[in-house]
Amino acid sequence: MDANIVRLIKQGEGISVEFKKAANQLPDNFFETVCAFLNRNGGSILLGITDDKIVEGVNPKLAETLCKNIANLSNNPQKLFPSFLIEPQIVEHEGKLLIYAFVPISSQVHRCNGKVYDRSADGDFEIKAHAQIKNLYTRKNLLYSENTVYPFLFETDFVPGIVDRVRKIIKINRTNHPWNDLSNEEFYRTAGLFRKDFATGLEGFTMTALLMFGKDESIQSAIPHYKIDALLRRVDLDRYDDRENIRCNLIDAYDRLMNFVAKHLPDKFYMEGVQRISLRDKIFREIVANMLIHREYTNAFPSTFIIYNETVETQNANKPHVYGLLFPNTFKSFPKNPNIAQLFTQMGRSEELGTGIRNVFKYSKAYSGSDEIVFSEEDIFISTVPLSRVMGTVLGSMTFGMGNHL
Repeated sequence: MDANIVRLIKQGEGISVEFKKAANQLPDNFFETVCAFLNRNGGSILLGITDDKIVEGVNPKLAETLCKNIANLSNNPQKLFPSFLIEPQIVEHEGKLLIYAFVPISSQVHRCNGKVYDRSADGDFEIKAHAQIKNLYTRKNLLYSENTVYPFLFETDFVPGIVDRVRKIIKINRTNHPWNDLSNEEFYRTAGLFRKDFATGLEGFTMTALLMFGKDESIQSAIPHYKIDALLRRVDLDRYDDRENIRCNLIDAYDRLMNFVAKHLPDKFYMEGVQRISLRDKIFREIVANMLIHREYTNAFPSTFIIYNETVETQNANKPHVYGLLFPNTFKSFPKNPNIAQLFTQMGRSEELGTGIRNVFKYSKAYSGSDEIVFSEEDIFISTVPLSRVMGTVLGSMTFGMGNHL
């Protein structure tokens, strides 16, 4: 985190970076900046720094309180509508405490205290003209298909009990989460799962709700091309040695993909400090989450997750923000489905946007002995993660020996 803070301070304020003094209280315009970042391209806010990069810090006795206030107010629709949970972090820099808040781009149009704000290189500004606000809605709808409203999608189209299961996971992962005290109806609206499309006037559950909670037949009715193929190709490279054909909601899809990983890839003993961690889970939870969160679901290209002898490769329909190879120290995160990403993050199944790619690079060398990783952002997003040659040879022999058991 400290390297990121140093980079942001060196970079200075701009369209995606904002500094604010905040010794003892939140600045009055803090949520105007949050709103502007949500509506534009996202960004990072550092509290405790002046506009000219002087590190003043925040009061150490009040830092926790300020963080709680940010989380609570971001979840308050009277302050920020639609609400969007912001979870800041306390960081130390030059012997002083700062508060770092990452604000992702949102697929919705947000208002702060009833006003719409946008962002330019010069800072935040209010949008007042009806035509400008309409253009903002139109731009969001064109960029983010997850916002598609289905007026005839109802709770009866959800897998029984899945909403309660998701909410329990969130509560276990974050015991003080402000969503925990909401009714289901409030939860749907706060999490962006039920909304009104002001460009069309339609109101109802969104594609996000359908993909996260829907029954198989409900998803197939609305998105008939949706499927994920998980394949093992170690012996039969033309077809497969094992296969999972996944057409279920994203909650169950995540579990089935991680079970497929556990079934066919070994884990390695690894200590990080004094704690043992699972390298396999550290790497592949990011790969799996990335597949599900950033896919363009209106594209009929099927998602694939393929385990070969020496690599694991995924392919996903994509709506690229940039083109080319992504590297952890140079790329800028850009969510394709911010609402889906937010839900996965609150469940603890993914981390802050951009952390996933960094984790794969961080742990791959220890897992496979190689860091020859490929993340290619094109119309089809491709990721390739190496497996060690020794590992692939051993597992290939195991697969061959298992024969018809697969």
